[in-house]
Amino acid sequence: MYRTRKTGSQGEQLVVDKLLSEGYEIVARNYSRPYGEIDIIAKSAHELLFVEVKTRYNPLFDPIEQISRSQQKRIVTVAKHFLATHTGADNVICRFDVALVITQQGTTSISYLANAFTE
Repeated sequence: MYRTRKTGSQGEQLVVDKLLSEGYEIVARNYSRPYGEIDIIAKSAHELLFVEVKTRYNPLFDPIEQISRSQQKRIVTVAKHFLATHTGADNVICRFDVALVITQQGTTSISYLANAFTE
């Protein structure tokens, strides 16, 4: 369990670094409600990103195939809570992205899918 959590945290940090380098501000990490969690919430002037991160060794699937429909619904529900409880979260375009951090043979890469799913 510890190794899985550590690997996931390292993958999330790589995605945070990518988003920061693209000019996004990180609003929250591991934003959690009793019914779900969003790994990263980032924003720019006109966009708010809700990002699910999956870290895998030797993956066989596309990033979106890593997120079940029920998990997508939970992420959307948590995002709605975030929007309802945070000032400044209105009048922005919301996007649900998936980042798959892939480690293969000592090399790590990020497969990033913007607008991976919608409400």
